[in-house]
Amino acid sequence: MSSTTLSPPGQTGTTGQGTGSVPDSRLPGRSRTSHRPAARRRNKTSNWLLFALLAGPNIALLLVFTYKPLLQSLYYSTLQWNIGSAVARPVGLRNYTDWLSASGTPQVIGVTVVFTLATVGGGMVIGLALALLLNSRLKLRGAARTIIVAPYVLSGVAVGLLWLFVFDPNFGVTSALLQAVGLPSPDWYNDPGYSLAMVIIVYLWKNVGYVALIYLAGLQAIPRDLLEAASLDGAGRLRTLLGITLPLLGPTTFFLSVTTLLSSLQSFDIIQAMTRGGPLEGTTTMMYQIYQQGFVAGTAGYSSAIATILFLVLLAITLLQLKFVERKVHYS
Repeated sequence: MSSTTLSPPGQTGTTGQGTGSVPDSRLPGRSRTSHRPAARRRNKTSNWLLFALLAGPNIALLLVFTYKPLLQSLYYSTLQWNIGSAVARPVGLRNYTDWLSASGTPQVIGVTVVFTLATVGGGMVIGLALALLLNSRLKLRGAARTIIVAPYVLSGVAVGLLWLFVFDPNFGVTSALLQAVGLPSPDWYNDPGYSLAMVIIVYLWKNVGYVALIYLAGLQAIPRDLLEAASLDGAGRLRTLLGITLPLLGPTTFFLSVTTLLSSLQSFDIIQAMTRGGPLEGTTTMMYQIYQQGFVAGTAGYSSAIATILFLVLLAITLLQLKFVERKVHYS
């Protein structure tokens, strides 16, 4: 009488009549293993195709409209070339040295620094104060939020032209308010100091709503149980603000410091609409000087050199913020 011996899959089974084996195609474990690399390759290919489909247009736009003009500007900055001229002569770094040694450069740098510090610092402080106010229990709070944010979506040129009438020394609202308290109206249009202050005020009025909106979103993301615990411990509003609210708003503050700084250094529309860089270049920032030299004077090479310097300044400030400021930001 013959006997049969059962062996594990893949090994030989013996019988009284001979030997036999189970075919590999009948082994489910091996079949799944052999199909895994092919499935992974298909998934990887499909993921790359999906990435190319979604990110490809954005990458193409960045290459064409951001990085290509940047490289062209770097190249033009080494040329002595006027817009419309068919001849361009290489001059190396001469455009950079000419700008650094120009007599009006210190004033342009000073105006840029004052304008940037005033708009960024003032915008952060006023925006935080407005966000704290809008986050409290107020009547018509929704309407107040809309009114504060509305100027941000308006055209900068339209805002500048509107405020020209507000600051009119003879018929403007500011003149009427100052005369009501017995004070004369400053010469906003002809005094460089007052003109710069006027542009700063208008810039803050237009853009502070954006800062308030972002801060308001950050305030509403703070856990209520922390604020309630601080209140139960007897912490006042100031102590809660300094000890809980501001530290938790660290990521929001860091984000706003980067975005508002970049926006301020590139401000152009309000200055163009209100003062055109005057009087006596009292409101000419580096960004506005790029426009003047490139599109008014026509010196494209010189203008490209200023644009490159401004780009390097923006890049350096952003890298410093990412390296040093972000270290002090606490993410929850």
